[in-house]
Amino acid sequence: MQTKDLAAGTVRTVPGDLAMWFFILAELAVFGLFFAIYGVVRARQPALFAAGQAGLSRLSALGNTLLLIAGSGTMAAAVQDFAAGRSRRGTRWLLATLLCGGGFLLLKGAEFGGHLAAGITLSSNDFWMFYLALAGFHYLHVVLGMVIIAAVYRAARQGRYDAANHAGVETAAAYWHMVDLVWLVLFALVYVAR
Repeated sequence: MQTKDLAAGTVRTVPGDLAMWFFILAELAVFGLFFAIYGVVRARQPALFAAGQAGLSRLSALGNTLLLIAGSGTMAAAVQDFAAGRSRRGTRWLLATLLCGGGFLLLKGAEFGGHLAAGITLSSNDFWMFYLALAGFHYLHVVLGMVIIAAVYRAARQGRYDAANHAGVETAAAYWHMVDLVWLVLFALVYVAR
């Protein structure tokens, strides 16, 4: 999508595909609704939610946060390198993003596994229902983000992106940054806020 800045006489474009931006807005609305409901239920059951939070690993969550922030940094570097015509370097940044996402999935998967091994399920109580639903929904978004980035990485290895044509990389980056943003809110609400 292009917009014209009449004062400067320049044309600006929204990075990536406009359809992805509509998808991102829809996803943010869904997560926003989940977060709002979480906040209301938490306010009604503070002791239960405090006890549930005590069963979470903040260290694991911090590791996941750092992995996603690093992944957003590598994704931004990939966009910059493709825009500057440095396709080989941009392709390496895409691979680094995939590695960060893979690290997140492994760490989060281990966390889920530990909770499930302890007998915690969606029906354990309201805190665990929200935690597993929110974190699980986000986990699926990370998986989708990695699928998108893997497809972009494959196309980049085939030489399909350059300085003039890298909208696919920008589209993947927009989605990945949304996934990161949602995690930051989830981390703050579920792991940190007391």
